[in-house]
Amino acid sequence: MRFSHTIGMATLALVTGLVACDAPNESSDANADAGAASSADRLNGMIALQAQNEPVFGLYAPRARTGRGRAGGAAPEGPAKTPTELATETLAYASSDFVFDGSMERSVDEALPAFSDFVGAMQAGGADTRSNPLVVKMQEIGTDYDGARDAIGKQLDAGVSTIMFVKVESAEEVRQGLAAMRFASNGGTRPDPVGAAPAYWGVSEAEYRQKADLWPLNPEGELLNWTIVESHEGLANVREIAAVEGIGVLWPGAGTLRRLFSPTNAGGERVLDEEAWENSIQTVLSACKEFDVACGYPSNASDIEIRMEQGFSVFVMGWGDSGFETVDLGRQLSRR
Repeated sequence: MRFSHTIGMATLALVTGLVACDAPNESSDANADAGAASSADRLNGMIALQAQNEPVFGLYAPRARTGRGRAGGAAPEGPAKTPTELATETLAYASSDFVFDGSMERSVDEALPAFSDFVGAMQAGGADTRSNPLVVKMQEIGTDYDGARDAIGKQLDAGVSTIMFVKVESAEEVRQGLAAMRFASNGGTRPDPVGAAPAYWGVSEAEYRQKADLWPLNPEGELLNWTIVESHEGLANVREIAAVEGIGVLWPGAGTLRRLFSPTNAGGERVLDEEAWENSIQTVLSACKEFDVACGYPSNASDIEIRMEQGFSVFVMGWGDSGFETVDLGRQLSRR
């Protein structure tokens, strides 16, 4: 995460006219060693960026419907876009480092068919995991480890490169989920089928089996895990969670935590406790720094610079002009 110090020093130099440089960072060098495959050899460009201590910027996939359909004067839902239309829209914006899909957070089985159609349309439009690595949210693991193993296997078989574990509250959840992302030959519990994954990755089944392992546990692996902490219990256990080897990026669930720290006042209105909310975010960031894990944040143009200076290095934004602006700003700040 050396880039965050660079941004901070550059900002200071602009203000004071001083020139600063970073001290050597042994843990960052070790992280670079973990990215043993060269950037040119990498299928998953996000890993190449992280191994080089570069920030990562990506976007949610565009919505299938144009409106939210909520009461109170909000725009009604428009006609659903076809998978081909969604893929065409996604591929028209080339500055995103990944495509993020959160549709399976409640149920993988319910949302997987539509996601698989989208992946097929992306592939038909010329995408593969090199150009557009796919990141998805997983349903809550909890203590249903068998169910999690099956669901994670289905997501991997669809061709994804990264799976985000949501609502994580214990280190054991993470360990079980990470095992489900690894084939038995690598010490994991992933079922043997590979589905359509080799096709989207653009490799043979044999090569897929060789490369579909977790980085940085396997320096040659092309899969990433993201883990999100978004509850009181998760915050209480965040150090134990961050200490689990194999997490690629640890996230504070900023939106969920915002609601968590917005109690209802006497008038029935929710009022954000700004200090408590920010403390929860910094608690996760501190754990990331302590255990040398990259830290992610859902940013916008108004806060991405300060979050980068604080040490966050992986960012996801909503689809649309605001997200495009944030990606462009992040790339400008990091000179990417």
